Amino acid sequence: MSASSLRSILQDRTIHPVVPFDPDNDRLYRFDFTDKNTDLLPDQVADTESFARHIESTLGIHHCRYGVGGYAEHRTLYARSRHFDTSSGPRRLHLGTDIWGPAGTKVMAPLGGIVHSFAFNNQDGDYGATLILTHNLEGFGFHTLYGHLSLNSLKNLHEGMRVRGGDTIGEFGMRFENGNWPPHLHFQLILDLQDWKGDYPGVCKFSEKEQWLANCPDPDLLLHMSIYAEQ
Repeated sequence: MSASSLRSILQDRTIHPVVPFDPDNDRLYRFDFTDKNTDLLPDQVADTESFARHIESTLGIHHCRYGVGGYAEHRTLYARSRHFDTSSGPRRLHLGTDIWGPAGTKVMAPLGGIVHSFAFNNQDGDYGATLILTHNLEGFGFHTLYGHLSLNSLKNLHEGMRVRGGDTIGEFGMRFENGNWPPHLHFQLILDLQDWKGDYPGVCKFSEKEQWLANCPDPDLLLHMSIYAEQ
């Protein structure tokens, strides 16, 4: 399957919001975490509390319910964690969309599917509590990944468990359970999960961006939030 095939399959289908969102009343702020962002200093990013204050302050100033963005973004902020460094070079290109908001924010399945796998990826800078769903439409399978959840989100799950579109599947986690980040959801579309379980790279090396982005299409195919975001 390709991104264009998936786009065609998703046309005219009912897709549920991934987080509670009213496009008539809620505003979204588009964050930029590349080196173009001169309002956020490296020292602030390295300190989770300072980073969280920046997120909350920006959303408050702009009267926005959530902050969104990040797909295919070359994020220099990932220098905060060794988790994104490899012997062959740093991983900085973001493969999903982040939705920034309060801890405890409800996360819902955009489509029906089954629980593929889940895990607590408990390294500094990692996903923390992570859930992966498998969806099958017209004989085509693909996956959605939900990172930085609460540990409570992983309770009572089992592989193969069925979920319906619109079912609550988790909530934004706090820093001790989400990889030590300000509360947010990392949402990622994955065409071929290969042999990964409970985890899948959310960033890649810039030199390998074409192959990774081809396998991880723009999550806005399901989110439909970018048209509402302002910066």
